Amino acid sequence: MMGWPATADRGVATMEDRWRALAILTAARTSLGFQFQSVAAASPQLVGELGLSYADLGTLIGLYFLPGLFIALPAGALGRRFGDSRVALAGLLLMAAGAVLGSMAGGFAGLAAGRLLSGIGAVLLSVPLSKMVTDWFAGREIVLAMAIFMNSFPIGIGLAVLVLGGLAGAAGWPAVIASGAGLALAALMLLLLAYRPHSNERAGSAAAGSWRIPRLDVALVCIAGALWGILNGAFAIMVGFAPSYLGAAGLGPAEIGLLTGAATWLVVASAQAGGMLAQRWGRPGPLLTVAALGWTACLLALATRTGPPALAMIGSGLVMGLPVGVIMALPSQALRPEDRALGMGVFFLWLYAGHAGLPPLAGWVQDRAGSPAAPLWLAAALVLSLLPLFQVFRWGVAVRQRAAG
Repeated sequence: MMGWPATADRGVATMEDRWRALAILTAARTSLGFQFQSVAAASPQLVGELGLSYADLGTLIGLYFLPGLFIALPAGALGRRFGDSRVALAGLLLMAAGAVLGSMAGGFAGLAAGRLLSGIGAVLLSVPLSKMVTDWFAGREIVLAMAIFMNSFPIGIGLAVLVLGGLAGAAGWPAVIASGAGLALAALMLLLLAYRPHSNERAGSAAAGSWRIPRLDVALVCIAGALWGILNGAFAIMVGFAPSYLGAAGLGPAEIGLLTGAATWLVVASAQAGGMLAQRWGRPGPLLTVAALGWTACLLALATRTGPPALAMIGSGLVMGLPVGVIMALPSQALRPEDRALGMGVFFLWLYAGHAGLPPLAGWVQDRAGSPAAPLWLAAALVLSLLPLFQVFRWGVAVRQRAAG
């Protein structure tokens, strides 16, 4: 396929093969976070030069994930039919095309069209890449590999925060939006030239037996998905709206970029630390509680200007990544092995719903409240809601276990 010799058998893949593949796939997925953050990085110019409202800005942020509601499941089927790598490459091409289209827009409609096209490409990239990592690491270091792979998104956001603020000042918002095309094409070349497909590149079929999932299991995986969607949606609100809030509080672009970037990079570290703590400690509930309460406190301190904003932003980064591993492990408790293929599709639909729906809600709240702190209050309420949802999930799992005898 595409001129690459595929690995003949999973058993003969060396450790070097696996980690080399992981490095390539993680680097390629970094383009998602980078492109996602481009609208937030250009937000002052988009509001000032194009006259966008903050609801428009929130909608543009959320549109990137809206296509996932409709094509996350078909993306997996396309991978089986045409090959995971081919679908991923098509996704990168669509991401690049959407960025170019958005950079040439004269208003909200053109930006929205480009954002949707990029979002379709992002789904076609993300879904097969996740399956490709699983192929390489099934039965071998899968938890660590997936933690590294999932961190590629905040790493991409962190890179965008570091460079796009300066680019916006030097070349304007069209260059910021177009930069997403450059990174997508770089990822495309990386996959074409450096990645060697696994032998399971086009493997996979529907599991034997019924596709019907027990109602309680569906409810449980929906609750787990809601936890994941809320966590990611609150993160998107913070990185998307904190720059405008910090600017209104009197901070300069350089300080805003530094604080947002520091918080994002700390999420990367705290996600890895949280996964290790959850595995060694064996008590996910207290870890999620500490993380949710700590992040809520930081968001409220930022919204009320209680103390230096730098401490609130850094504190958020230190705690918001801690429950990532806890939440990502919940579907395995909710689903039977034969139901996981379909059930994980349901789980990720909630992720896309959170990303697509919560930032526009935050923009609407800001427009109605007339305060740049309003999205931060909303984010704090969302993070706090993780605690009762997690308790409902645990109760449901206990009921399921009793029913199973």
